[in-house]
Amino acid sequence: MSLSSYRMQRIYLAATMNYGLGSDDSEELAYYNKIRKEMNDMKKDPIKKGITFSWNISEEIEK
Repeated sequence: MSLSSYRMQRIYLAATMNYGLGSDDSEELAYYNKIRKEMNDMKKDPIKKGITFSWNISEEIEK
């Protein structure tokens, strides 16, 4: 049985707000752990700020 969208939203909110799940259902626990892992992976990646700028823009416009 797959999770309903309502239940997925509740699990997502619990995971993002760092709340406990309060359920022993293996499907819900797997989804909760997946979200927590993705959040932890995002914290490890450096944040890319700003706009990438190419110095070759003027050359491309002149062509």
